[in-house]
Amino acid sequence: MITHTAKRIFQSAVDDYHIKDRVDQPFSNPYDTDVDFLEHLLYRKAWIDTVQWHYEDIIRDPQIDPEAALKLKRQIDASNQERTDMVEYIDSYFLNEYKDVEPKDSATINTESPAWALDRLAILTLKIYHMEEEATREDASQEHKLACQQKLDVLLEQRTDLCTAIDQLIKDIRNGDKYMKVYKQMKMYNDDELNPVLRGQAKK
Repeated sequence: MITHTAKRIFQSAVDDYHIKDRVDQPFSNPYDTDVDFLEHLLYRKAWIDTVQWHYEDIIRDPQIDPEAALKLKRQIDASNQERTDMVEYIDSYFLNEYKDVEPKDSATINTESPAWALDRLAILTLKIYHMEEEATREDASQEHKLACQQKLDVLLEQRTDLCTAIDQLIKDIRNGDKYMKVYKQMKMYNDDELNPVLRGQAKK
């Protein structure tokens, strides 16, 4: 089951990040690309998501210095691009893994690719981690803890359902009941030619 591996790796990355809990801490991937290629990609993906989660917390500080906010916004943009790239790398892995599978005549396409489904699982791992923190925070009111515990219960149920759906999707692809068709994300805001502001600056 792919989600058994993904859940373990996503949780490991989130836990490892929170040992130091700093967005500027050095990154080290425990998985070797030559031995555990998919695991390497999943861990990297989860680390990017975790750093970006905390970027988003920091930039919402109403007292943040405007120059620091601008710098952080650009870091978030770069992180978004890196996240998208990692999803596409993971989908490339699955495309290669099942390239010899002949889809059945009745095969259908899924609304999202395996990697984008795993992307949702990675984000859900972060939501669960931080909601659990809030549900057990010692200085929080009992009302706050109860509300967060109720949300946590829903998130845990959502994770179970999502894992079931992802594992079924992979099984269907492997059996030829579903086929993969991956579209590259055509982000425009980072492109010097597609973003009119950047294009205008380049011509000056």
